[in-house]
Amino acid sequence: MSTLGLFQPGHSLVHRTPAGVKIVLLAVGIVAMSILVREPWQLLPAAATVLLVIATARLRLSLVLRQVRPLLWMLVIIGVFQVFLTSWQRAVVICGVLLLSVVAATLITLTTQVTEMLDVTTRMLGPLRRFGVDPDRVGLVFAMTIRSIPMLGDLVGTVTQARKARGLGFSVRALVVPVIVGALRRADALGDALIARGLDDPELPED
Repeated sequence: MSTLGLFQPGHSLVHRTPAGVKIVLLAVGIVAMSILVREPWQLLPAAATVLLVIATARLRLSLVLRQVRPLLWMLVIIGVFQVFLTSWQRAVVICGVLLLSVVAATLITLTTQVTEMLDVTTRMLGPLRRFGVDPDRVGLVFAMTIRSIPMLGDLVGTVTQARKARGLGFSVRALVVPVIVGALRRADALGDALIARGLDDPELPED
């Protein structure tokens, strides 16, 4: 079962670092990679940094890598397009930056409690209240997004196992269609649960 978005308890330096600091470092790291990495070999320092953080957090490498497995097919598609449009070097750079960014974000979700991230998000968006932004609602959407990632990964795994059990070969249509239908059903169920708790959008005043 996928654990992306689920906190892994620990007492490492990474776990003790405030959520706000980790989010800022993540943003700086992604921007730095996007600007500075131009050749495949330049991915090595970023990859070494990510591995160092994994070791410092005392997380199993297999646990972290398992979280990005559902995204690999997307990277393959992006890579193929980049090879045809640009070059294999550019494809490696783009896919490498994306992969390292996702792994880095995964490390934050694995070492930071969701409530702490929501508190940080609410505080950061607090000044935007005067412009009509509801930080609490944004925080709720953020929490739902984090929780939906492992749910989608589990759904893909379930569909894949069902296809193998029926002896069916690989088919993009046989994978994508059931996943989309299942995701829509879960979205409907989640929407009904939110409405039942009075969290639906307020009705607009009639003219």
